[in-house]
Amino acid sequence: MMTANSTTNISYCSANATICDGTSCVTPDDNFNQVLNVVLSTVLTILLALVMFSMGCNVNIKKFWGHIKRPWGIFVGFLCQFGIMPLTGFVLSLIFNVLPAQAVAVLIMGCCPGGTSSNILAYWLDGDMDLSISMTTCSTLLALGMMPLCLFIYTKMWTDTDSIVIPYDSIGISLVALVIPVSFGIFVNHKWPQKAKIILKAGSITGLALILIIAVVGGILYKGSWIISPQLWIIGTIFPAAGYSLGFLLARIAGQSWHRCRTVALETGMQNTQLCTTIVQLSFTPEQLTLMFTFPLIYSIFQIVFALVFVGAYYFHKRFCGSPKTDFTEPASEIESIPETYAQMNGGFTSNEKSTRNTNDTIIS
Repeated sequence: MMTANSTTNISYCSANATICDGTSCVTPDDNFNQVLNVVLSTVLTILLALVMFSMGCNVNIKKFWGHIKRPWGIFVGFLCQFGIMPLTGFVLSLIFNVLPAQAVAVLIMGCCPGGTSSNILAYWLDGDMDLSISMTTCSTLLALGMMPLCLFIYTKMWTDTDSIVIPYDSIGISLVALVIPVSFGIFVNHKWPQKAKIILKAGSITGLALILIIAVVGGILYKGSWIISPQLWIIGTIFPAAGYSLGFLLARIAGQSWHRCRTVALETGMQNTQLCTTIVQLSFTPEQLTLMFTFPLIYSIFQIVFALVFVGAYYFHKRFCGSPKTDFTEPASEIESIPETYAQMNGGFTSNEKSTRNTNDTIIS
């Protein structure tokens, strides 16, 4: 909010302004909003930890460790996360000819690791929860090195890479907030599987509601910063949709099963928008922030909207158009027993030695 000095007739920004361009500012509307921001951030953080604990209750420790030891599925997700997304952001910035500061904001979003919301939605889309959790964990860990590298490669034509501040502490906090609750959930699932199912059911519903609440709260707290260029609105709409689509396509080309393709798609398109917001706030001047501060929120809203549409379409298809042979969920062979090889577990390329041997036995007999 701008205030005026009556003696000098000079307008200036109030001390609590978060963005100012000399003519208008984005501030918490009043003290109530400041308190609301702190309270909701604390509550949502606690709820998110509890939800991730419940998601961990659906993880089989042997399968999870199998993805880590033979990470074919994780490698496909890595290519999508740090290959497709930064490149897509770069191409969209060139196509729409956005301002340099705006292009950098788009690229920061593309270089961020996957968000924890993807784990919740993977559950609702009958995805591979073991793969989803392992992908989110690995992408957050690898972001410590891949984010600076990708930003160095793609942002050179718009800005000095040294000006972009990577909040390694925030990445570390995100990693801890993911690993610790999920680890407790895996332990509960291992020791008390029946209780884990009850926790999972409650947590999945709470998680879906939490995703909606975060989007609404973000819109309320920053309702004064919605006036940005139409190009960023268009990019914020196209970008997550492209991430979902390209992630699914690459996973299918790599030979992943349908339920793993859905998992990789969610991990690709569902970015850690909170981390992007932190980087943007640390790296740009108030004048530059007015050009693109809301972009992470726009991306967040549309990634949630598209994901919810996918969930609705999936359940509609599953209920009215599916057949018993449709690969909606994890193959029964993987649920009933642990596969003989980690290649089978991760859906990668497997040897045909066994099938050849069986054929030869049939011919001899």
